[in-house]
Amino acid sequence: MTTAVATPTSPLDGIRLRFSGLLRSEWIKLRSLRSTLWCYLLIILATAGFAALMALSSNVGGDVLPQATQNAMTVQYLTVGGNFTSLIAAVLGVLVISGEYTTGMIRTTYTAAPGRLSAYAAKAVVLTVVTFIVGLASIAAALAVSLPLFAANGVSPDLGDPAVALPLVGAAGFLALIALLSFSLGAILRNSAGGIAAAVGLLFVAPIGISLVGGFTGAAWAQNIGTILPGNVGAALYAYTGEGSGPAPEPGVVDGVLVLDQTWSLVVFAAWIVVGLVLGAILTKRRDV
Repeated sequence: MTTAVATPTSPLDGIRLRFSGLLRSEWIKLRSLRSTLWCYLLIILATAGFAALMALSSNVGGDVLPQATQNAMTVQYLTVGGNFTSLIAAVLGVLVISGEYTTGMIRTTYTAAPGRLSAYAAKAVVLTVVTFIVGLASIAAALAVSLPLFAANGVSPDLGDPAVALPLVGAAGFLALIALLSFSLGAILRNSAGGIAAAVGLLFVAPIGISLVGGFTGAAWAQNIGTILPGNVGAALYAYTGEGSGPAPEPGVVDGVLVLDQTWSLVVFAAWIVVGLVLGAILTKRRDV
């Protein structure tokens, strides 16, 4: 006589994990982080605050400026806080993934998504989309506080002009992509302190250091490195290129110094992000949790 032995089953047996479910899970995790709320709130407040301060100083002394000048001034003033807010976005981008390694939650995440790459992609998508939306909200807040100040000082930008609207949307895109690049650094290093240090070093410390070296020595190599750093090429997303901005530079090498136009700057910026994400994905797939 034989005895039938029941085979234990997993509560996940028969359940097909969809990417939409992973997106929902990552959204819940992102919004439940206290750091998320503070980072996004700081981005909105800083963008609006810097814009308001600049708008207060926009008094043209009763002169009527050309419309192109008013448009350029508006883009510059509304995006002037980009360096500070991108630092906040970079920190958040690292924490989104490194925080799970620190707490050990990443084991649960990868148990639910054994292939790992689907969870990795879901994190990246949610972070990018939400940060872009927050970036747009920060620009809207900056407009709300700045336009009355502009009007009081005789500045009336044409917000319907693509040369104005596109850089403002681009500023939100820049924040999202900086967060995404920093996310890849967090995935590569799997450590919050190391990831934040790498992001801050790459995006903010390196440009200053390289600029100083290039300025003091005139070395072409230093200027070329500075040209292709992600923070510098990414700034092309919110650069004013409308009437009055001057002729676009011809891309190429002049006296040993690399020159990039807006298109090539965006190509290089995209390359940084793609390389970071691919390397992060490879290491996520191959390394033990």
